[in-house]
Amino acid sequence: MFNNIFGIHEKALLLYGGRVGVLANNLANADTPGFKARDIDFRAVLAHSNSSAALPLALTEPGHIALNGGGAASAELKYRNPYQASLDGNTVEMPVEQAAFAENNVRYQASLEFINDDIADLRLAIMGQ
Repeated sequence: MFNNIFGIHEKALLLYGGRVGVLANNLANADTPGFKARDIDFRAVLAHSNSSAALPLALTEPGHIALNGGGAASAELKYRNPYQASLDGNTVEMPVEQAAFAENNVRYQASLEFINDDIADLRLAIMGQ
């Protein structure tokens, strides 16, 4: 009964948390010549996940901390196409990255609210009020 109590929001929270790191990496390398901005394709990741599969995030560098006890599959990071190309080959556009960061934050908060509402409903049912 409680295996899939939070639905897609549980996986979405983990995915949004992983995306924060990707977007922060893009922002940190905004002035690095030749750096290519990357992002996670949510639709592809969530479409390929089911209730029994682990959230597909990959460790791309040896120093990264593993999620879910270390055994995570690969979430494919996609390169972002710039609206206006830079002369040094860098594809990070600060307004685009900041907007994606803000959107990710709003979606994270929304999923968190849905989970909190589910917990509140469970508490209400358990207490019998």
